[in-house]
Amino acid sequence: MDALKEASLDNDEVREILKNTTDLRQYSRQIEKEFKDVENRSIEDYIAESQNIASLHNQINDCDDVLERMENMLMSFQSVLNNISTEITQLQRKSVSMSLQLTNRQSVKAQLSQFIEDMAVSEEMINIIMDTAVTEREFSTQLNVLNHKLSLVKELSFKESKSTSDVSDVLHKLRLKAMSKIRSYLLEQIYKFRKPMTNYQIPQNAMLKHKFFFEFILSNERHVAQEICSEYIDTMSKIYYSYFKSYSTRLTSLKFEESCSKDDLMGIEDNASKGLFAKTTSLKHKSTIFTIGKRGDILNQQLEAPIIVPHAQLKNRYTVEALFRSEQYALVDNACREYLFVTEFFMVRGTQAQDLFNQIMGKTLTLMIKNLEISIHDCYDTIAMFLCIHLIFRYQLMCHKRCVPALDKYWDSLQSVIWPRLEHVFRLNIQSIHDCDPTKFNKEMGPHYITRRYAEFSAAIVGISEQFPNELVSRLLLELQNEVECFILRMAAIFATRKDQLIYLINNYDLVLGVLMEHTRDNSKEAEAFREQLNARSAEYVDEILAPHFGGIIQFVKECEQYFEKDQSDELRKQERRSLALVASFSANWKKSLEELNREVLLSFPSLLTGSQLLQLALASLVQYYHRFHKLLTPNARAQLTNIHVVMVEIKKYKSNY
Repeated sequence: MDALKEASLDNDEVREILKNTTDLRQYSRQIEKEFKDVENRSIEDYIAESQNIASLHNQINDCDDVLERMENMLMSFQSVLNNISTEITQLQRKSVSMSLQLTNRQSVKAQLSQFIEDMAVSEEMINIIMDTAVTEREFSTQLNVLNHKLSLVKELSFKESKSTSDVSDVLHKLRLKAMSKIRSYLLEQIYKFRKPMTNYQIPQNAMLKHKFFFEFILSNERHVAQEICSEYIDTMSKIYYSYFKSYSTRLTSLKFEESCSKDDLMGIEDNASKGLFAKTTSLKHKSTIFTIGKRGDILNQQLEAPIIVPHAQLKNRYTVEALFRSEQYALVDNACREYLFVTEFFMVRGTQAQDLFNQIMGKTLTLMIKNLEISIHDCYDTIAMFLCIHLIFRYQLMCHKRCVPALDKYWDSLQSVIWPRLEHVFRLNIQSIHDCDPTKFNKEMGPHYITRRYAEFSAAIVGISEQFPNELVSRLLLELQNEVECFILRMAAIFATRKDQLIYLINNYDLVLGVLMEHTRDNSKEAEAFREQLNARSAEYVDEILAPHFGGIIQFVKECEQYFEKDQSDELRKQERRSLALVASFSANWKKSLEELNREVLLSFPSLLTGSQLLQLALASLVQYYHRFHKLLTPNARAQLTNIHVVMVEIKKYKSNY
């Protein structure tokens, strides 16, 4: 593109020349002349500047010489720098080598210094081990150092290290001296347990303070460690056995003198006021062995109460479960503390800790299980035994919270003693109810004493077992409930009229339900069962008491409602004469009937609340029948019927205030 532009300019110039000049040759000669003039002027300029040009040439030559010398100098410098670089590299290599040597020497020095320090036996350590009492802090400090040196020498001896021969003799003598002093100290602490009236927590705490002593002995002389452990086991085993044997014996003397027997079963009549609380002194707070009263507090507020001190409570008497709680709580405290001590001091865990604990406490635990077997053999107090089982549950949980699993088998053994006896006595109570002959009892429509006993007993068992439900107990309670229901029905059958039977049934069901709801949850299975029975019998009783006064109206409603529902007006008109008679009878007697109804219901039930509720139920049912009766009447009969509002005003007079 640029070439085209240049060609275009040349052409333009040629055209300009041709335009202004007619002779090209003349123009050419003119140009040559101009070139010649320019050349001559250039030569003249060059000649005029010849001196300067020569001077410039000389200067250039001088510069070349200078640059050549500079080049030679720089080449020399380069050679020197190469030599210096080589020397620096060599120095770097030497520096790295020296640094590595220094590091190795320092490492060797540190290890060697530590080794020498570990192997050397100072005069200070010898003096302290030999002369200082074991209870001093300096002795414990130097004992740790000695133990470390002994371990190191023992380790090096396996490698046949010659350095051990220099110190092994001294260390051996120090080890023997330390072992002798520690052995004497620990045995002295153990012998302190044997002194009468000794608070053995004090020597135990002293031993724990110096628990490294046993670790030192164990790592250096196992037979000495075994001797100390055996001595401790023998001493503590005898102490615990002696203490709990004496404590159990003295507790037994505080039990109620007259305990319950086979004559105090639920179905046996209490003619002679026998039972667990037969004595005058025991009747102050308890009424029967089937009522829990405040005995349940033993599982809550009294669970961790101070144990009973027999010599301070000689004038007081206690229930079976109270004595059991005191004995087991004393065991829990002592056993937990002992287990935690042996695991920490003797450094044992798992099965080893369990075995060591069993050697110390085994004889005592066996004694307590045997004592329980003896005391429970003739026990007929089911609530007491059940409370004891739940004390076991709670104390076992307490042990687990304290990280002491060592008593688990003991708790299982106690349960294996109590459960069979509890089930046996429970079934004796059920059988005693089954064997009752209703005809031998008076015809009283109030709650039967067996019903009352069952209500209190069932409420107690259900209330106790809420936190730890048990399938066996639930099954036994169901059997007892069925037997009691059968007994109530058999007792009701001795009454001649259905109304009296219903009154008896309602009184008994109401008592059971009231007691259960007072002491247990409203939705317990037992409460639900008796609530259903009570509702069914109450509805039946309402029909029974309404029948004599308003039976005609009720019968009319039941017979004629089908005509109303099928829209059979003719059939209803056929009943007009009958309905008019019923209306007339009602109008003449309804107020008197309400008064008699009120009096009859309230006199039939000892509980004012129950009687009032039944009366309200009967009046509500009457109002419903009255409304239904009103719908079935012809206009003529309806006009003669007493106004419903008048009836309602009268009924409100009998509204309960309970």
